[in-house]
Amino acid sequence: MCLIMTIIAAVVFTALWAKMRKQSLLTTTLMFWAAALMWSVDGVASVLDGEPFFDISREDTILGAIIVLCGVAIFAVLAVFERRRVLKAN
Repeated sequence: MCLIMTIIAAVVFTALWAKMRKQSLLTTTLMFWAAALMWSVDGVASVLDGEPFFDISREDTILGAIIVLCGVAIFAVLAVFERRRVLKAN
C-alpha cells in the first residue's frame, strides 16, 4: 500500500510542479519518485521471495501515510524557506 500511496503523491506533486514550476515542488516530487522506485524494487524482491508484489496490510498502509505526511511536511518547510528567500531578494 505504501507503494500505491507514494506513486499517487508523486503524480500529484508532478502535476503541481508542471503547473507552478517551484523549486520546493520539484524537490518534493523527486523525493516521492525516489521513494516509489525504492518500494518498486522492494516489491520485486518480495516477488522473488514468493510473496505478493503489493502489501495491502494495515501496517503497510500506516507506513505509506507516514511517508506521504513526512513528504508534505518537508514540502511545507521548503516552501517557507523559498518564500522567505524570494521576499528577501525583493
